[in-house]
Amino acid sequence: MKDLLYYQDPMIKEFKAGILRSSVEEDGRPYVVLSNTAFYPTGGGQPHDTGFINNIRVLDVEKVDDEIRHYLEEDNTGLQGEITGVLDWERRFDHMQQHCGQHILSATFVELFDFATVSFHLGSELVTIDLNTEQVTEEQLALVEKRANEIILENRSIETKWVTKEELSQYPLRKDVTVDEDIRLVIIPDYDYNGCGGTHPTSTGQVSLLKIMGTEKMKKNTRVSFVCGNRVLKQLAMRKMVLTEVARNLSVPEEESAVALQKVMKDAKTIEKALGEAQDALLVYEARELVVNCENNVVAINFVNRTVQTLQKLSRAIVVENPELVTLLVSENEDKLQFVAAKGSNNGVSMKDVSSKVLPLINGKGGGNDSLVQGGGEKIISAEILLDEMKNALS
Repeated sequence: MKDLLYYQDPMIKEFKAGILRSSVEEDGRPYVVLSNTAFYPTGGGQPHDTGFINNIRVLDVEKVDDEIRHYLEEDNTGLQGEITGVLDWERRFDHMQQHCGQHILSATFVELFDFATVSFHLGSELVTIDLNTEQVTEEQLALVEKRANEIILENRSIETKWVTKEELSQYPLRKDVTVDEDIRLVIIPDYDYNGCGGTHPTSTGQVSLLKIMGTEKMKKNTRVSFVCGNRVLKQLAMRKMVLTEVARNLSVPEEESAVALQKVMKDAKTIEKALGEAQDALLVYEARELVVNCENNVVAINFVNRTVQTLQKLSRAIVVENPELVTLLVSENEDKLQFVAAKGSNNGVSMKDVSSKVLPLINGKGGGNDSLVQGGGEKIISAEILLDEMKNALS
């Protein structure tokens, strides 16, 4: 393990090696095994490297048993003898920045508040750690972020050391190691001592900057999202673009966007409430008209593109106007049929009889009680036929 190139020199970008074996996985992916490699395989929460072997793109790197397999974009038959490997350095250095930032952040949470990291994930956009605490306050996050960036700016050296299990007691480890051999420590002297098989830069200053992006509850833990290095600039650029667009649409300076947006949302809620009240009032007028024109104490009508919620409100308004009535409403919405059936308090018919008869006709699902039912299903019959079947269920 310790002789692997990505451990000997984590800053290596290009290397030469021999091909030990070429083969193809059962899923058809060609791969090669090299005499040594600077390509880091997926492991320990850190994604694999990519790049090129000669002119063939390396798509994935995995450790399988005791060998590291480099999965290629093209057929591997042209690779023979000595090869040149070239890493996608932007990807590798990004992973090193994020992984090292995670060590610093986790150590800082322990230093300041004794919150231990129980899991770590290095994603393509954000990095997350899960802490063994149900709550982290904004004040705590601010203190941790400030302290972590102090450690970064001090440009402390980052050391790696291979030790035996018996030697572990000599180091103040942040957490117990999970292996008994090939134990590799990543050390920020006088700050963090941690067993880790990932790649890291040679000093904390290369992490550049760390920014906590947010938190969320994860059962009894708290997940903290953050970014380091160049990802901070990308996040800043994205947020700047969004803020500029919001400010432009609100016709206010960027620093006033939050207040202006709150006002817009407050006004929108007021308008939405007033619109809802107006729509409800219109439904009452519509209900009165339908009651006047009904026949045989049944209001039966088809609609197009009306929600079940609207049908329910209209049905209730109708039976309030005349508690002797039954109302049968159907709406044709895109590729489905929906219906509501309701009765007034002075009518003894059960609406469950209506839904139980018509739901099988449309492969539908529904629910309700004796006074009101609703349902919906496939448009395998016309709305007119569905309404007729609902009428027949009353007889």
